[in-house]
Amino acid sequence: MLIPILFALGTAIFWGCYGPTIGNAAAPRVDGAPLWSPFKPYVFIGIAYLVIAIVGGLLMMAAKGDSFSYTGVYYPTMKWGFLAGTLGAFGAVCLTTAMMTSKGNALLVMPIVFGGAVTVTAIVSVLRLHGVASTSPMLWVGMGLTLVGVVLTAMNTPHGHAPTKPKADAAVSDTVTEAVTATPAVADDTV
Repeated sequence: MLIPILFALGTAIFWGCYGPTIGNAAAPRVDGAPLWSPFKPYVFIGIAYLVIAIVGGLLMMAAKGDSFSYTGVYYPTMKWGFLAGTLGAFGAVCLTTAMMTSKGNALLVMPIVFGGAVTVTAIVSVLRLHGVASTSPMLWVGMGLTLVGVVLTAMNTPHGHAPTKPKADAAVSDTVTEAVTATPAVADDTV
């Protein structure tokens, strides 16, 4: 059981860092409006998923001596893999949107994501195994404790100092606009 636990911990570490990292992609605001939508960084989230999943998947399949066929007996791997990827992609767009609309507040969003995910997994398992396995009352206690844990974690995670408000909003708007529209000078004689 050690290897699954280590990989589960790896997932928690990577996904735990995902929220704060995507929070760094939040758009600066000019006159209260963001300069870009939450979907601008999402495109590169998708590119990263695509590259890592396809290249990594193919390399690991080759390393394990796996078949590259997805027909016949292998069809369920394509069907369920695509469904899992679709759910993951929609989850990523929801997480990205939550992070952007909360102005990068990972302390609010991430406990809800992880506490909610474990609860949804338990509920799906109960529905899937309904009539086949009995459900312990402690499952519902655990879900309640998860909710309490999410609230306690979100409320008590250390928050940094509030950013200082600029004296003149117009000066900040001009500075942000200049920084976004400025292009670096490139010398042509280097070619």
